[in-house]
Amino acid sequence: MNGFAHYLTQSLHRAVRQTPERLATIDGPRRKSWQEIGLDVSRLAGVFRALGLEPGDRVGLLAQNHDTFLIYFFATWWAGGVINPVNIRWTPAEMAFSLTDCETRILIVDGKHADLVPELRRLAPCLEHILALDWAGDGVTDYRWAISSTPPAIEHLRSGDDLAAVLYTGGTTGRSKGVMLSHRALTASSLGYVGRAGCSIGPVILHTAPLFHVGAISGMISGWLSGSTHAFVPAFEPEAVLQTLQEAHVSDVFLVPTMIQAILDHPNLNKFDLRALRKILYGAAPITPALMDRITRRFPQCGFAQAYGMTELAPVVTLLSPDDHRSGTGEKSRLRSVGRPTAVVEVRIADADDGEVPPGTPGEIQVRGETVMTGYWNRPEETAAALRGGWMHTGDVGAMDNDGYISIVDRLKDMIITGGENVFSVEVEGALASHPEVSQCAVIGRSDQRWGERVHAVVVRVQGSDVGGEALSEHCRSLIAGFKIPRSYEFVDSLPLSAAGKVLKQGLRDGPTVAGSTPKFEPDRK
Repeated sequence: MNGFAHYLTQSLHRAVRQTPERLATIDGPRRKSWQEIGLDVSRLAGVFRALGLEPGDRVGLLAQNHDTFLIYFFATWWAGGVINPVNIRWTPAEMAFSLTDCETRILIVDGKHADLVPELRRLAPCLEHILALDWAGDGVTDYRWAISSTPPAIEHLRSGDDLAAVLYTGGTTGRSKGVMLSHRALTASSLGYVGRAGCSIGPVILHTAPLFHVGAISGMISGWLSGSTHAFVPAFEPEAVLQTLQEAHVSDVFLVPTMIQAILDHPNLNKFDLRALRKILYGAAPITPALMDRITRRFPQCGFAQAYGMTELAPVVTLLSPDDHRSGTGEKSRLRSVGRPTAVVEVRIADADDGEVPPGTPGEIQVRGETVMTGYWNRPEETAAALRGGWMHTGDVGAMDNDGYISIVDRLKDMIITGGENVFSVEVEGALASHPEVSQCAVIGRSDQRWGERVHAVVVRVQGSDVGGEALSEHCRSLIAGFKIPRSYEFVDSLPLSAAGKVLKQGLRDGPTVAGSTPKFEPDRK
């Protein structure tokens, strides 16, 4: 082992030794104990080794959420390998790139994605072995047969700074990058989460977000550290989530704001017994005060926690804890923040020259600590740029108050410069979202002959509403300066979302403009 012995299979060893009969996973009607999981892990590791896996080799999984994810993670690390879960929302070409870029030779595929195998083989010639989960086909190995016929493997223990994962970013602004995360980084990030008061995972955690995403992986690791049972739904669907929350007696769940809204709007919500639910973690996108108020009133027994982070930071940087959510009226502003840094990271707010700025001043959020990525796979120049001076440059604009609470102002690339004035899209989105007839919104810059860029809003109205641009602009006028008010609107049925629930603004920038109301531009209005 190298350095301080962070190794991701540690939780499995503890569970098998201390609580072998405890329920480890719930996936529909299927239940497995930690003893059963331990045997599956050691045997799948044996399969990987028999297929020629060497320490440091990458193993992929292309599947909906499934208890196999837990076994795959542990087995890959047990065998000495590196996980490379595939984004199921990508095109085959994008999937193939993530496989070929880091030379993934072994891929597990579920039946939902079996029809992609021929094209993936054509586009990703590095693939040598396909393990078929719940399906059969030519030239593939049956996953369950392989596990049942392979003896358990001795663990090839890797730890510390050894590579544990290559996770590909969304690629919404160009070719995706493989983020390299070590055993140390992934373990430290989850320790930072469960170590915050009130954030330890309870008896049963439900995985609703796609498990190829770093946030969902972090949630799973946090559950391992807390000794929790893991429940799964294949994908987010409100009825299925509610059913599983009830039947599995789920105590903890992670939901992005769009999921929260879908749950609250479900017509049968009150028919489910959700008294076991004790904590709701939310993140990945801003939550409106109105939505926060709705969910706290519907689930008064729950504590709430918000996490902010990014793939390059494994991912958790800050937490707004349950105690923060219970703050008195004098601390309401904290609910508009993303909380304070965890115990395992250091965060500063810096200017363009990487100099730290005073409290309350917007600047780039920069992070250092054990959770920082090793770098981008085969991209030394981009790695050096992101990690210059020993700090991870997040590209997020934020401000820190005197108590260390951080508020996200915007992404650097999402800042709009209109008529020489800087407009942060998050501020405009907050103003629009406070209108009772706005369900969702996104604000972007559009090219404008007079102002260089104009503020453009893409809005999803609540069902049955016909609110227009003039009314929304008038609503915003009392909340933000005149030059920040949208000058054009686009009304759509839904916004394009990433797997993490974030709005894909690049797709909106590339799309057509549907002009709505164009209010008078008032740059001097306050």
